[in-house]
Amino acid sequence: MALISKKKKIFPVSNALMKYLGNHGRKLDIPIKYSDLTRANNAIPLYDSEDNDTLWETLFFPQDDMKHIYYGLKNIYAILKADGDLSVMEHLYVDRVDACTYGNTYPFRVRIVNQINDNFDYFYIKKADASRIYGLELEHLLSPNRMSYIVNGDTLIEEHIPGIPGDQFIRNYMNDDKLNKIRLAKEFVKFT
Repeated sequence: MALISKKKKIFPVSNALMKYLGNHGRKLDIPIKYSDLTRANNAIPLYDSEDNDTLWETLFFPQDDMKHIYYGLKNIYAILKADGDLSVMEHLYVDRVDACTYGNTYPFRVRIVNQINDNFDYFYIKKADASRIYGLELEHLLSPNRMSYIVNGDTLIEEHIPGIPGDQFIRNYMNDDKLNKIRLAKEFVKFT
């Protein structure tokens, strides 16, 4: 896989955009910021089921930080999914925190697991970037998809959007005779 040689410029969040976010319930106090996750003191590469490097690293935090960070991450998940109601989060735990070495802004991915049924979900913690925020808000306003995200200072929290990574889709499904290209086009238009 070829690595990225150029990365997109990060655009700061203007005061006007921050005011808009505050007026629309997107600017919230959060217990963990992007900078908190940079305190990881170790990492190991994360491989997929076929032993391919995913370009994500699983992070480890100092013991005295880990409990505080994981509790804060559960709180953030509760804000994203249950309007901050922690009572519905008692059966959830933070399984791991990954960092993408390939990503534009070194994003973090948090894996939350339901201990009752072992289902899992992700959310992302990124450096706030005005172009990304505008894209999320336009997606939320103009499509049937509802985007859940939070901004606080230089931190952007995003829910996980389920789907197949583009490279996997092209490699595994694009030339499949059973692929319904009309349905795919409709779903793509709906998503974008």
